[in-house]
Amino acid sequence: MGRILRSIVSVGSTSFLLLTLASARSQKARYRLNSILYFLSLGVCSSLGVVYALVLSLFPGKRFHTNFLVARSFLTIAGTLLGYKVTLEGSEHLNTRPALLLMNHQSFLDILCVSRIAPPASIIMAKKELKLVPLLGQFMWLSGTAFIDRKNRASAIKTMAQIGDHMRKHQLSMIMFPEGTRSYLATPGLLPFKKGAFHLAVQAQLPIVPVVCENYYRLFDGRTRFDPGHIRMSALPPIETKGMTEADIGTLMNKVHDTMIKELVRFDEELDRNDVNSALHPTNKPQPYRLYGLSGLAARLIGTGQPKRHIRKLDKIAKDQKQSQGTKPEDFGLVSADQQQTAAPAL
Repeated sequence: MGRILRSIVSVGSTSFLLLTLASARSQKARYRLNSILYFLSLGVCSSLGVVYALVLSLFPGKRFHTNFLVARSFLTIAGTLLGYKVTLEGSEHLNTRPALLLMNHQSFLDILCVSRIAPPASIIMAKKELKLVPLLGQFMWLSGTAFIDRKNRASAIKTMAQIGDHMRKHQLSMIMFPEGTRSYLATPGLLPFKKGAFHLAVQAQLPIVPVVCENYYRLFDGRTRFDPGHIRMSALPPIETKGMTEADIGTLMNKVHDTMIKELVRFDEELDRNDVNSALHPTNKPQPYRLYGLSGLAARLIGTGQPKRHIRKLDKIAKDQKQSQGTKPEDFGLVSADQQQTAAPAL
């Protein structure tokens, strides 16, 4: 038995090492490696969550800090291993309590983004099926997660009412995804919102804090690409619901949807401007393809595998752009030589 176990460990370790090295040069290998690291990090942090919750339960009122501690642990562990940097604008708006934090939902990578915004004294809402997931379910239950039966409307409405009272009593924040499912959109956008979060906000008279995570499809597409990089987020000013009734839910939902769409578009426009500036003002030296996290460590050891002809091509492009330094279309190769001769004034 011991020999079999040692053989399994040896084969597993060797396979993981080879996969790590391959991830420096292969997008497919990088996707598999980062998927493994992501879910391993999730398992480790779920185990930590059980410990955190048990310890914090010994101190009155501290159990609801479990999600904050687990979130920061996951952000540190997974962010480091995968090579992700998550930055947040408007963090002061997360101090509003009690409040509903409504965030766009792109993929399972959103857990990393939620880890960046989870405030102290916060809970989450999840479908009741997650309660049965080993480690994750136990951590969620101990940390005060609100489990909801989405298939039973009467039960869901009753749970919503209880959650609102609970949040006001303990001054808690709760993170929800108003889209109700992952979008996997390749361009900035939102799916239609479900009304559940807005019913809760109006019933309990809770302010809504829209939280927007930029479209990160360029880094992660859920199928073949799982690359490291920088993800930007923004917490927007709270939208009050005091005095609103059920008749205002549609208007409120549209307002939040429009607000979040505008922020997604702003992020995308900033990214486009950066791309344009990089094209118009290139550095003299071509920038190498950079990897971070465990794949980045492997890349430092064996390189990213860019062929020399690719480096020579980058050198030539940079040299040509430096020599032209122009602003006319022909300076950027947008006008042919024949067109230039035709447009030239006759002497």
